[in-house]
Amino acid sequence: MNKKVKIVTIGGGSSYTPELIEGFIKRTDKLTIRELWLVDIEEGKEKLEIVGALAKRMVQSAGLNWQVHLTLDRREALKDADFVTTQFRVGLLDARIRDEKIPTKYGMVGQETNGAGGIFKSLRTIPVILDIIKDMRELCPDAWLVNFTNPSGMVTEAAIKVGGWKKTIGLCNVPVLLTKRNNEATGYDVDNDAVFQKFAGLNHFHWHRVWDKEGNEVTEALADDIYGPNATYPERSTVRVKRHSTIGFNYEQIREFQLLVNENYHRWYFSEADMLDLNLEESRRNETRGQVVKNVEKELFEIYKNPALYTKPKQLEERGGTYYSDAACELISAIVNDSRKVMVVSTQNNGTIADLPYDCIVEVSSVITSHGAEPFNWGKCGASMRGWLQIMKAMEELTIDAAVSGDYSKALQAFTMNPLIRSGSKMKNMLDEMLVANKKYLPQFEKVILKLEEQGVTYHPEEW
Repeated sequence: MNKKVKIVTIGGGSSYTPELIEGFIKRTDKLTIRELWLVDIEEGKEKLEIVGALAKRMVQSAGLNWQVHLTLDRREALKDADFVTTQFRVGLLDARIRDEKIPTKYGMVGQETNGAGGIFKSLRTIPVILDIIKDMRELCPDAWLVNFTNPSGMVTEAAIKVGGWKKTIGLCNVPVLLTKRNNEATGYDVDNDAVFQKFAGLNHFHWHRVWDKEGNEVTEALADDIYGPNATYPERSTVRVKRHSTIGFNYEQIREFQLLVNENYHRWYFSEADMLDLNLEESRRNETRGQVVKNVEKELFEIYKNPALYTKPKQLEERGGTYYSDAACELISAIVNDSRKVMVVSTQNNGTIADLPYDCIVEVSSVITSHGAEPFNWGKCGASMRGWLQIMKAMEELTIDAAVSGDYSKALQAFTMNPLIRSGSKMKNMLDEMLVANKKYLPQFEKVILKLEEQGVTYHPEEW
């Protein structure tokens, strides 16, 4: 491996960036970087300057001669890039907080990538990723797009199916966390990849099976140890997988799947009533996750300002999303070196999950090669898994259509199909208010929003 690569990070002012830099530094024996560009928008200029200065100190401290550039000019950065990574948030954390607070006002789940919040994050984000692809087509037509902007699965699907950018791979940190958890629960070292795991599903909505080093499948034994009535693993756990650890699963339901679930996100669907109660209480206390993260980020950027800081601070782990950036670094290294590393990524189905459309995007265990992801075949799903996946994928397809077209009926249908949104007049009123609240970030819905405002629809943040 002698190729020196140019990497561009869209959303370079993110608080995650120090982990990204650390990940690249850890892989200097496998990955030679020529240029690293951190890109942001005018609203993120201050954060970009702070985190960019830390990035330069980290690179300098590691004794590397990378050229690290900071810019608000995306086109300047993209020219001749080899890899483009995306970690941006349209509307910043204030948009996330609106996604969390407005639904709870209507008695429904308010969460970043689930329910109404997840749909609106997609509506804001998909037009931007498509605009980035237009620039890439002109300025870096051979570059890989590595997306870990949420909702990663829908954004990746839009990039590939609508934007036509086949060299796109989506990432999530949750499979990394689950792998570490399963290593520990099986009795292996957390970080040594001792167990073999096979994931299949959608981003934030997947299941998996696990085998030990001797080739024995341990899926059901792990389910017993993690979720069963006599479970012992939670008491000795050191791996933080789920935030709402007080909300459990119905053990019988887990056993019926004969698979392990995605604890972070299946919890919202399989224990919806309990999660909603907790969600509503957090909202009443003005302690939604977005509000908490906003405070964490404020502290982080004060830490980042320290000119004597040359490493990723420990406090970044409180931000959430641990291992996102490190996974991106590993993926880039695997493509550059054709290392055949097994990773869980969002990629084109191509028949991997027989019960989903051939050309849709799924999140599955794959071998990473120089030509991209080669997913492991999963085959047909059991009735429970199949039913959940098919309704969620249909909802995703409608959301993507709405994000591209600005079609109100598509957005309303996506709301109706989402299992965390209750249909009826409240649902429609919630959709209308969220459209008006996001007016600045939804130009494709301009005519729809104007009509809603003429009808008297307003957004009242003071009602929080």
